Amino acid sequence: QVQLAESGGGLVQAGGSQRLSCVTSGSKLPFDTMDWYRQGPGKQRELVAGAPKRGVTHVVDSVKGRFTITRDATKNTVYLQMNNLQPEDTAVYYCHARLRIRAGVEAEYWGQGTQVTVSA
Repeated sequence: QVQLAESGGGLVQAGGSQRLSCVTSGSKLPFDTMDWYRQGPGKQRELVAGAPKRGVTHVVDSVKGRFTITRDATKNTVYLQMNNLQPEDTAVYYCHARLRIRAGVEAEYWGQGTQVTVSA
């Protein structure tokens, strides 16, 4: 059974930094993509950053220059370094992974989420 476990959230002041980690278990294959999503109060869940197995990592414009996603492909682990955090970054951050089973069939997995709260 594939499981994703996030850690590293908490309370931080504006301008501060946090590093989120997502450790996975149960998959013998490297995930095709590993991403970070977030859901702020009263908002829809949104993609923050992505790290494909092959290709270039990417972050959305709202966090560009502040957030960095890195991935350890050998361990199926992904990290999100968040710098210069702002109150609008307050959200539950979720780790997400996608695995291609065969042509046209994919499996998706989500972690439970970790709360990041940024105080002004």
